[in-house]
Amino acid sequence: MSKKQLNGSASEVEAAFYDALNRADVDALMALWADDEEIACVHPGGPRLVGHRAIRESWSIILEHGGLHIMPAVLHETHNLMSSIHSVVEGVTAATGEPAHLVASNVYIKTPKGWRIVLRHVSVAPGPVPVDNPAQVLH
Repeated sequence: MSKKQLNGSASEVEAAFYDALNRADVDALMALWADDEEIACVHPGGPRLVGHRAIRESWSIILEHGGLHIMPAVLHETHNLMSSIHSVVEGVTAATGEPAHLVASNVYIKTPKGWRIVLRHVSVAPGPVPVDNPAQVLH
């Protein structure tokens, strides 16, 4: 992971996050989280995990058989100088082979080391991946 990704915008950190998922690189993935032990992660259908240890263990289990090929799309972003909240639709392929999607909220804060993830919450959503409709996005 490049220094630019670590010190770049919240969007660059998010791109690095999905890249680390694709490569099954738990170390790179965890480097993107804030140092704060109050960080939290909720995987689809799972409990709330708090702290680096619990989150790292969960990602290690999830990625032990290889990377996740998740295509984030339909980004809705709200931000200020110190925080950025990204709501994304993640396209995936269900176990049945049918296209499906997840809805994720990725929350970033600006730290002395750059933008870092403090919260990730993902839910399974029904149906095919929706098409981005810019007319519905409010800024």
